[in-house]
Amino acid sequence: MATTISLEQEINPWEAQSARFDFAARKLNLDPGLWKVLSSPAREIIVHFPVMMDDGRIELFTGYRVQHSVARGPGKGGIRYSPEVTLDEVRALASWMTWKCAVVNIPFGGAKGGVICDPKKMSQGELERMTRRYTSEIIEFIGPEKDVPAPDVNTNEQTMAWIMDTYSMHMRQTVTSVVTGKPLNIGGSRGRTEATGRGVMVMCDESLNYLKLPKEGCRVIIQGFGNVGSNTARLMADHGYKVIGIAEYDGGLYNPNGIDIHQLLTYKERNGTTLGFRNAEAMPSEEVLLTECDILIPAATENVITSRNADKIKARILVEGANGPTTAVADEILAEKRIFVVPDILANSGGVTASYFEWVQDRQGYFWREAQVIERLEGILRDSFQDVVRYAEAHNVNNRIAAYMLAIDRVAFTIKQRGIYA
Repeated sequence: MATTISLEQEINPWEAQSARFDFAARKLNLDPGLWKVLSSPAREIIVHFPVMMDDGRIELFTGYRVQHSVARGPGKGGIRYSPEVTLDEVRALASWMTWKCAVVNIPFGGAKGGVICDPKKMSQGELERMTRRYTSEIIEFIGPEKDVPAPDVNTNEQTMAWIMDTYSMHMRQTVTSVVTGKPLNIGGSRGRTEATGRGVMVMCDESLNYLKLPKEGCRVIIQGFGNVGSNTARLMADHGYKVIGIAEYDGGLYNPNGIDIHQLLTYKERNGTTLGFRNAEAMPSEEVLLTECDILIPAATENVITSRNADKIKARILVEGANGPTTAVADEILAEKRIFVVPDILANSGGVTASYFEWVQDRQGYFWREAQVIERLEGILRDSFQDVVRYAEAHNVNNRIAAYMLAIDRVAFTIKQRGIYA
């Protein structure tokens, strides 16, 4: 897998995904035909659509929806709003979703969507009009049996409510199961908001058990304090972990005795930032990321750990709360340092597992208690962790390649069982 490539190639998410896929497929001796099928998305939708802005201007937006594989069930994947959205990024995220759903063995394929925009510069009305128009542009390609979107970067339960309502208006009936991550009163699931963070904590618990390390005094650094990072921090602090560092996009915090996460959450809610929090030392985020700890959790964006900083990571365990935070080149450096990595397609799969539960509940019209959601979520994730580490041991590969091999094997087996329609 080691080749000389430029940093631009290294941080291209599609190239990164392809490198891992190719390596795992080779290890599996994957049939060349199935290799071709699984190395390309099944469908890529690009839409350009107008939206009336508050000042009367007409703005043209570009949106994407990529469906990588629907062999095991409907496509599943978030929709993100960002100026940085690219087709390559959406492609990579769609394929990661295929592998993620297969790793935890839930009956979904992989999809992803995005709109190129800057939501921070848009009013609520503009965001709603853009969301509804984007939904109407892709409406024939989504649905409970086709492709089920969810929130992602800069989208939330309100965005999902708009999509659900738009879809329902077109269908002339209320269809709650077209999206997940909705508000509770219109078909959302209890336990969904914190599910990704809870899954990350489960992976930390399982890693410590596997490596026979104590939880008491276990020092944790978390990069990112959005939905995933903040919920991970709160849950881990409540379960006896010591969160000593938080690295945010606008600056980091460090306290070797542990940061009071509940205080920090209150502070951020009041001030909209973690900057200026007094019960921890301000530190550049890059330094926090490279500070000595037991568990490092990148929980924000892609390409945080690259060939430029991987050799400076001082953690025993890396649990990837974000999608694609580590590049393929950095993987090799971390392996040489013998850092135990729980890869993104396993580590952050709590979100899609809870989304699956929401979809099931919507289709049943029967909703579970939060305790049931948590119990079922933790059961699936603990089993999946064991599946991956056993696979890694059996095939003498690292956890990431084991997770990819396990996922590719499951999807390829399904395609073979179904056969090729001609």
